[in-house]
Amino acid sequence: MSEKRFSGVTAVMSGGSRGIGLAIAVELARGGANLVLLAKTDDPDPRLPGTIHTAVEEIEAAGGRAVGVVGDVRNDDDVERAARTAAEVFGGVDICINNASVLNLANTEELSLKRFDLIQQVNVRGTFALTQACLPYLKKSESGHVLTLSPPLNMSEEWLGKHPGYMLGKYGMTLLALGFAAEFRDFDIASNCLWPETTIATAAVKNLLGGEEGAAHARSPQVMADAAAAVLSHTPGYRTGKTMIDVDVLAEVGVTDLSPYGGTTPLDYDIFVDPR
Repeated sequence: MSEKRFSGVTAVMSGGSRGIGLAIAVELARGGANLVLLAKTDDPDPRLPGTIHTAVEEIEAAGGRAVGVVGDVRNDDDVERAARTAAEVFGGVDICINNASVLNLANTEELSLKRFDLIQQVNVRGTFALTQACLPYLKKSESGHVLTLSPPLNMSEEWLGKHPGYMLGKYGMTLLALGFAAEFRDFDIASNCLWPETTIATAAVKNLLGGEEGAAHARSPQVMADAAAAVLSHTPGYRTGKTMIDVDVLAEVGVTDLSPYGGTTPLDYDIFVDPR
């Protein structure tokens, strides 16, 4: 594929200040894409690396163009402003990436209703809101894609019962993505989900899933970035309504050596993924 395979393509992403979202944004930028990020991180957080402003700098250093919209995916005006900014600055929206998500692994007894509401508002409502705001522009695109970072619907009792509040939020994102695929098929807009096989070495893993030791057994965010770029490189008619695992997407395009993505064996499988 051409190094500038995303030249002239505009993506709107929720989140993206750091971690997997930023890695995807930078990879698209290497291909020449324009990015609009809707993220809250205006000022540095001592617990987390990066802000929306440093993310824009990284994207532009990689060869893309970027605009950061400081806002909250729970705020309707902010969401609308992100989509409108993409249209005003770059002429439209070709890709909508639902990346923003709240991770909370508390069980039912320990999860406060305030935190439950936050999970659903960001994960489910945020996915619906951003996709809805981008839809008028996606309909006009020749390469309309919605990519949602959410897992396959694994209905084993282990995953249904471990943290139902978070499970509902992530599976809700997946169900919306599958619903969008069916609803938007006649508009030639693809909607798919992408999820990592293993944990990914991000601040969230270090803070919530095992610290430095947990991060050592996780792959780099670049594995998701490369998989996302592979999915989004195809025309919308190639694939829609699928829940995909990063390594399966990479294998499809001939990438079978995963050692460049790091991680000390044994690698830790991600939430909702059974050992394969």
